[in-house]
Amino acid sequence: MELLFAALGGAVLGLAARYVLPGRTNHGAVLLPAIGTIVAMVVWVALTWFGWAWNGGWIWWATLIIAGGASVASGMTLARSRVAGDSRMLHELMRTGHPGRA
Repeated sequence: MELLFAALGGAVLGLAARYVLPGRTNHGAVLLPAIGTIVAMVVWVALTWFGWAWNGGWIWWATLIIAGGASVASGMTLARSRVAGDSRMLHELMRTGHPGRA
């Protein structure tokens, strides 16, 4: 049951990252919340395997900080990468008229 709350926390942090970070038009609407959810679940399970108590405060802090950080890092990286890729494609299309041809 606690894993579901950790997953929900990761989804909420990913959703917040989507609407706080610039460049949200460059990736899907569900991508950052999905990344936050998956990272929160993986971190939670890993920390419980390492023996952290599920009712302790540190497991919650660590899980939510790592999930939020992964969402923010992914959002910033994806936005930059997509803008650079679109710019390269536009340059190529303007030069040759065909994508991917030299």
